[in-house]
Amino acid sequence: MTGLFEFLFKYRPVLFQEGELTFLSTWPLTLVALAAVVLGVPAVLSYVMARGRSSRTDRWVLGTLRAALLLVLFLMVMQPALVLTSIVPQRNFLAVLVDDSRSMTIDDRDGTSRADKALELLDPEGDLITALDEGFAIRYFRFSAAASRAGGVGELGFDGSRTRLGSALTQARDGLQGVPLSAIVVVSDGGDNTEETIGEALLPLRAASVPVFTVGLGDEAMDADVQVSRADVPATSLAGNSMIINVVVDARGYRGRIAQIVVEDMGRIVTTEEITLPDDGQPLVAPVAMTLENPGARELTIRVAAQPDERVLENNALRAVVQVRDRTEKILYFEGEPRHEVAFMLRAVKDDENLQVVLLQRTAENKFFRRNLDDALELLAGFPTTRDELYRYRALILGSVEASFFTHDQLEMIADFVSERGGTLLMLGGRRALADGGYKGTPLEDVLPVVIPEPTAATPTERLVFVKVAPTPAGVNHPVTRIDGSAENSAERWDTLPAVSTTNLITELKPGATELLRGSVVAGAGDPADRVVLAFQRYGKGRALVLGVQDTWLWQMDATVPIEDQSHETFWQQLLRWVVTETPDPVEAAPDRASVEAGEPVTLEATVLDAGFVEVNGAAVNAQVTTPIGDVHEVPMEWSVSEDGKYTASFTPEMDGIYEVSVEAGRDTTSLGTAATSLRVAPGIEEFRDPYQRRSLLERVADETGGRYYTPESADELPEDLRFTGGGVTVTEERDLWDMPILFLFLAGVLGAEWAYRRKRGMA
Repeated sequence: MTGLFEFLFKYRPVLFQEGELTFLSTWPLTLVALAAVVLGVPAVLSYVMARGRSSRTDRWVLGTLRAALLLVLFLMVMQPALVLTSIVPQRNFLAVLVDDSRSMTIDDRDGTSRADKALELLDPEGDLITALDEGFAIRYFRFSAAASRAGGVGELGFDGSRTRLGSALTQARDGLQGVPLSAIVVVSDGGDNTEETIGEALLPLRAASVPVFTVGLGDEAMDADVQVSRADVPATSLAGNSMIINVVVDARGYRGRIAQIVVEDMGRIVTTEEITLPDDGQPLVAPVAMTLENPGARELTIRVAAQPDERVLENNALRAVVQVRDRTEKILYFEGEPRHEVAFMLRAVKDDENLQVVLLQRTAENKFFRRNLDDALELLAGFPTTRDELYRYRALILGSVEASFFTHDQLEMIADFVSERGGTLLMLGGRRALADGGYKGTPLEDVLPVVIPEPTAATPTERLVFVKVAPTPAGVNHPVTRIDGSAENSAERWDTLPAVSTTNLITELKPGATELLRGSVVAGAGDPADRVVLAFQRYGKGRALVLGVQDTWLWQMDATVPIEDQSHETFWQQLLRWVVTETPDPVEAAPDRASVEAGEPVTLEATVLDAGFVEVNGAAVNAQVTTPIGDVHEVPMEWSVSEDGKYTASFTPEMDGIYEVSVEAGRDTTSLGTAATSLRVAPGIEEFRDPYQRRSLLERVADETGGRYYTPESADELPEDLRFTGGGVTVTEERDLWDMPILFLFLAGVLGAEWAYRRKRGMA
């Protein structure tokens, strides 16, 4: 289309965009216009007013054609021209930024890499650079994570692991500060993979009238590619925890093909999951169940095997580090009355070395049975009355105990245990629980994930119903409900378990709550509506759950359950492990980025709280950084001053591998706690995410700065465009338009049309 325009109008469209129309004739415009009117009007009227064999329509058609002919002749006599501002040869500088990142090594459909195309395009002996050299002093920059001067394209290595286009433009402009910079040329695939706002880098260029011309390399779409885009891997996990990670897979060209997601722990396969690759442009979220047994920092690799004809394999895998903790987590279980549920729940988890369920069971007024204590003084006075005492536990289970047992301060303390300490509250069903325990209107009503109805006058026997329990759609792929391996096997197992009973009418969730298990009423005289069996919600820093049934022990002891069936044990182990999995410690630490490259500085961040989970300022906080080869470095951490309880320190890893970090905090002679975290140091693979040309970004950069986007095929137009579009030292020149082919073609067309019309109408 551009070639046709240039043929008809003599010059390319960009010259008309940049130039101003003028007339070069020495004759005054008004005089020539008056002469045209004097000569033209009678000529036209002679057609319009003429009589004879011609009709009125004939006269108007011929008059219009003759008027058009005279108008074009008048335009040509006035000698139209374009006034253009062009750069002065060799008086201006041109910055050429070349993408030096790893994505440039990707091969396109034609089998040629983007890097090879860039080198060919910027060949010093090639036509493009030769033409640019005639008009500009060229300065080369290579850029990936940062921009730097280069002597030429021979210095490019195409090994950068990140692309920061905005920073590169800023650095190039700053590097040529003080010289007449005409324009910036960017040769790239547009794969900016940072969180920078590109608009901020374009503002100074637009203000300085420095246009950016972009040359896009690479296919604009991948015909065949599979990519692991994201995996929701937790930062920490308890050793032996069953967890579900949601893996997001994008694919093009493999609709319906069966593939496998493979998860490796330090090179050892821990699980595989079969998936069906989705339609183009439709991401697939695949839940993958796994268990990590070995403690410490574990590097996970989540990958999909290479598919036929797939050109980019680097984006088939994603890596993450999980801190696996092998320690005992304390849970306080307060039960208001003796019942079978207590004994069977404790028996289900008694062999789990990572769980310590401390039981406080009321046996009579002001009398309690205690079990699984650390010492004889623990809970000696009954339920905790201070935050320091309650906050030592990571989760709290409330059984069938009425709200009136607690003081108002204790109820508020339990609510704060969830919202401020970040602990988990699990309330079990029972005749003294939920609405039947008088919790409506208490501080715990807001904490719980279900709507507590008004209490009724019905007795527990009158309220009793039996429900058949099954996972909800949200619960099918949750680690708590996976009681038999896969989601399919677990669903079948739930279907075989007997019904359990509830006296609590819980049917409605709060907005934002998630229901994992639902019970369908199969027997009983109570309300026939389905019941919420297990639901949770986030509340402040923590979580709250309701398990609204009272005898899950039937899943083990009912006559229909085989002796070898471990569903009850598995359910309680997974439920209690899950409730403590996100509970924070008084001292928590993490790097500002989970993965960096060698030589990149890292900021360690720590939060330090006391036993009451109140921020501590001015503590002595030190980090021990252990390198992949076992060297240990002490890194003191400083209070950030601007934020209570926050401490930071920086260090720079020098080698690839897993760095383990241990943080210890204390004040005076009192230890406040320790924390462990880790850091993965390895070359990034961000360059291979979405490995197609980002043409939209390159076009935006060009459009917002007054430049233009080119393909390698149209890049030969760049030198002329730069001549008339770039800034710097310029001169004014004029380009004739009177001899445009379109004008002569128009004249010929008008004369031909008049002749053809006369011939058709039989006119002389």
